[in-house]
Amino acid sequence: MSTKQTVAFHTLGCKLNFSETSTIARLFEDGGFAKVDFEDKPDVFVINTCSVTENADKKCKQLVKRAKKISPESMVIILGCYAQLKPEEIASIPGVDLVLGANEKFQLPDLILPYLDRQSSDLPRLIASEIRYDLEYHASYSVNDRTRTFLKVQDGCDYPCSYCTIPLARGQSRSDTIEKVLGLIEEIAANGVKEIVLTGVNIGDFGIQQGKRVETFFDLVKAIEAQSTIERFRISSIEPNLLTPEMIEFLGQSKRFVPHFHIPLQSGSNDILKKMKRRYLRELYVDRVNQIREVMPHACIGVDVIVGFPGEEESHFSETLRLLEDTPWTKLHIFPF
Repeated sequence: MSTKQTVAFHTLGCKLNFSETSTIARLFEDGGFAKVDFEDKPDVFVINTCSVTENADKKCKQLVKRAKKISPESMVIILGCYAQLKPEEIASIPGVDLVLGANEKFQLPDLILPYLDRQSSDLPRLIASEIRYDLEYHASYSVNDRTRTFLKVQDGCDYPCSYCTIPLARGQSRSDTIEKVLGLIEEIAANGVKEIVLTGVNIGDFGIQQGKRVETFFDLVKAIEAQSTIERFRISSIEPNLLTPEMIEFLGQSKRFVPHFHIPLQSGSNDILKKMKRRYLRELYVDRVNQIREVMPHACIGVDVIVGFPGEEESHFSETLRLLEDTPWTKLHIFPF
């Protein structure tokens, strides 16, 4: 009786990446692989990457080196945003065998079959095509690897923020349907999960299918509140312009959605927000946070800020400081440009 091929996973980056890694792992298991820990000398390593920070790129290189030290004869596969944006750079890393882009990552268990014996002269191999505008939507969720389940409901982004490469790595905004999301929630509930974190690249832009808006994120929130059997839901990062006053009022009365918000600010200066091509001004941001505090006084509010953006002067930085001093936030994430 033959021994199963083993596969191990490591995820860098956001909750969305964790949901996708977990889904890809289940595809491997359905294909006859046995999932093991990173240190268990697997036959195949899969590293799901992030490209938001330079540090994430360095971590990818460190993980490849670590993988080959653990299991020198293993196959090392890189996928994720870094793989889509810089496939040639990744392929040049010693030890990397396959690089998959956004179009191909959910086909991974089938795509690697010709290379498993590692005898091919075609390694390292790039299987990372250019991002298309007609990418399919692939539902994903994490199971058994976190106390909460991360459920992807949206992917891609149509916002052209000047500092962000995610639209280049993940393509245009697209979503599951509300009906399918509710079906996945019940599938997750059958595993005894008590809390789901709704994730996406631009989750507030939920509702676009085949390039057309047919539903909204607020529609999804209301449907979950009315129909789900899961006890708790949490919304991951949401753009302030997409967190509407009506939604805040509804969430304040919700019995399922916890009072937790992560709302990126990036700058408290309108001049810098315009340079960043953000879709709101500081006044809207302050209004949303103040409304949350009025409706949910004990809500947790996380804030993202970028410092050192090109063109930012002392006066712009001071505007951000003043906004943060006057705004009742809970957690602050600061990123140097």
